[in-house]
Amino acid sequence: MNQQAHAASHVIVPRSMYFTIFAALIVLTGLTTFVAFFDLGLANPIVALSIAVLKASLVVLFFMHMKYSSRLTWIIGGAAVFWLGILLVLILSDYAMRGWGG
Repeated sequence: MNQQAHAASHVIVPRSMYFTIFAALIVLTGLTTFVAFFDLGLANPIVALSIAVLKASLVVLFFMHMKYSSRLTWIIGGAAVFWLGILLVLILSDYAMRGWGG
């Protein structure tokens, strides 16, 4: 690998980007706490999980440098999320099919 190709494979992210993402994560954590004090009915877990997915996406994209990774890394990350979705669907279908009432 020559010097230019090596330099192109490493992206230097400015420190201000990390502080901005960190501030966004703090704000989203506060928003999660704020929303928890309201009774939204069935929307409570949906709102909480939506905020959690947004925070996880920020961490994966910026702190784990997924945003600047190769296409292969994106494919592997997408496959991991896809398999996690399959696992969650199977677990929730098992949970829904059980007779909890006795």
